[in-house]
Amino acid sequence: MTSLKLTNSLTKKKELFTPINSKEITMYACGPTVYDNPHVGNARTLVVFDTLFRVLKKIFQNVNYVRNITDVDDKIIEASKKKNKSIQKITEEVTKVFHENCKSLNCLQPSREPKATEHIKEMIKMTTSLISKKFAYVSEGHVYFAVTSFKEYGKLSNKNLEELKAGSRIEVSKLKKNPMDFVLWKPSSDEDPGWDSPWGRGRPGWHLECSVMSEKYLGKNFDIHGGGLDLIFPHHENEIAQSCCNNATQKFSNYWVHNGFVTINKEKMSKSLGNIVTISDAVKKYSGQVVRLALMSAHYSQPLDWNEKLLLEQKSTIEKWYQLYEDSDEELETEVIESLLEDLNTPGFIAKIHELYNVAKKGDEKSKKKFNSACRFIGLFNQSKDEWDKLKRSDSKISEEFILNKINERLNAKNNGNYKLADQIRDELLKKDVVIEDQKDKTVWKFK
Repeated sequence: MTSLKLTNSLTKKKELFTPINSKEITMYACGPTVYDNPHVGNARTLVVFDTLFRVLKKIFQNVNYVRNITDVDDKIIEASKKKNKSIQKITEEVTKVFHENCKSLNCLQPSREPKATEHIKEMIKMTTSLISKKFAYVSEGHVYFAVTSFKEYGKLSNKNLEELKAGSRIEVSKLKKNPMDFVLWKPSSDEDPGWDSPWGRGRPGWHLECSVMSEKYLGKNFDIHGGGLDLIFPHHENEIAQSCCNNATQKFSNYWVHNGFVTINKEKMSKSLGNIVTISDAVKKYSGQVVRLALMSAHYSQPLDWNEKLLLEQKSTIEKWYQLYEDSDEELETEVIESLLEDLNTPGFIAKIHELYNVAKKGDEKSKKKFNSACRFIGLFNQSKDEWDKLKRSDSKISEEFILNKINERLNAKNNGNYKLADQIRDELLKKDVVIEDQKDKTVWKFK
């Protein structure tokens, strides 16, 4: 069987991936909180785990990939009040944009995409269970998980309780027995979303939903849990605590995979700095394929800086690769994806595609087929050559009418012996990324 290695955040080591059941691989990735349009930081997580999904499907065929949608959260309530829109309208609008973003980035649909609000009953059941087992306690309508009840707390983030307390922003409340305790259930006001529970009308804490939904669709112990680096603490740490305590298991997920941050021109991406780039804006400016390739240009575990130079380089690469595009769906040989099997090394795989391109360009038909298959395997070439060219034309700031008029002007200049003007027109078009070529009885053009 083909071997896959992954860096496990839990052990801090690169490990050989050994599934619980090779007949069905189980993977959970934290999805969006639908209060605002997703940004390129969210896109990186999407593309990383979509790529891992593709690799796992190549090796094992049957992969159960669950990615949740958080549609009840304090951020959504705040957005509703700020925008003066209903919570339902905000969550529906943002979820729609999210799905459009997934499509534009050519991400495969996960096996399941459960919503938090559809699993409140199960969340109340788990909370009740944790209370009965003395891992959680009730305090004035709130239910808190007692972190000191779980001896392994801090293992994922590799810190003890005191270090975590000193290095994090924790919710201060007199209702807690310990400042590090986290909420499983909280009361809701009449105007906020809420559900009836044994502790009064309220809503679940953020961490609870992923424990509940992963268990429901993947089991108490599953293969891979993923998300962004920022989720290690407290979100994933808390998931481990509540799930292991409730199910009396030593393990929740066997492998933890986390992708690195995205910076904007070497600065942290944040709303306070006003440098958030939404997926929609990035795709509109550069195309989904260019954005996807840019997100794979660095190893998933490393930081990725989002800047104009990076995007233009990826755009140039895609345009070059489309010169050898062909409509084929030949099965990709396993040895071609060797770099991806080595901890999802996308830069190494991109280098392999460049290598196949260079050989194919010399007329090697076998390499050309491999090249096309490799591009498709990693989520590229989802548009035909005609569709790509049409997209380039629609993105161009100059119209086809303008180009044809310039070609006619150049033809007249040549007929009148004004070759200097003809050259100036050619250069003018070239500066606008339009290449013209004189053939026997006509002049043809294309975007470079």
